[in-house]
Amino acid sequence: MSEWLVLTLAMAAACGVVLLVTVLRHRRTGADYDASETPDVIEYMTMMIGVVYAIVLGLAIAGVWEGRSSAQEYVRVEAQALHEVSERARVYPDDVRDRIRADVHAYVGHVVTTEWDTMAAKGELTDRGAQLLARVRHDVTDYQPKSDFEAQAYQPLVDQVAIADDARGARGDSAGATMPGVVWFGLITGGLVTIGMIFALQIRRTARELALAGLFSALFAFLLFLIWDFDAPYSRGVAATAEPFHALFPGLGG
Repeated sequence: MSEWLVLTLAMAAACGVVLLVTVLRHRRTGADYDASETPDVIEYMTMMIGVVYAIVLGLAIAGVWEGRSSAQEYVRVEAQALHEVSERARVYPDDVRDRIRADVHAYVGHVVTTEWDTMAAKGELTDRGAQLLARVRHDVTDYQPKSDFEAQAYQPLVDQVAIADDARGARGDSAGATMPGVVWFGLITGGLVTIGMIFALQIRRTARELALAGLFSALFAFLLFLIWDFDAPYSRGVAATAEPFHALFPGLGG
């Protein structure tokens, strides 16, 4: 099922439930019911609950967006480091240079085709990817420079491999969901409580108030969906992409 369809259904369901409860509640009230009288303490509590929950929602959205942005940055750093390894290897003899470049391309090809799907499905990296990157490391570190010019290029190449390895590890750490279950419990419970306070304000069955109540609940459903969508940086709608690899290594599959 499309994520946008899920979002639409969730917003419609939230809106429909609030409207249905409001209509049923209005029908059960007596003829002498005065909806204009709302205790001041209820208005104060409703305002405070809404403010606190809005702060929590804002922090949650900022947190998952930062996690998504960091995940994309890890991909960019890894791709750039491997690109530097491939380019700087030009100072080495042809056979060494070609071997390094071939192994770099083999690793990158595995990342954008196989490992990316594994991250999206399981939230983890592949052993094959680790083996291919280790091969690149061995290609670089095992070579003994034959001249001063090659010696000057050796350490920067080793450093770039280390940067790529570190970025790969960070990419793996950020592949899963970032929001703990207890936070989701608080977000969902807080949303239900906040929407439930609508009824404490003695909402009437006018078109304006029903429309506002429906939009209010639909907005909460949208914000919770937004947090859920950002929570897995590599697998959902607004996800980090492998574009840096494709940009720096044209002709890759995937």
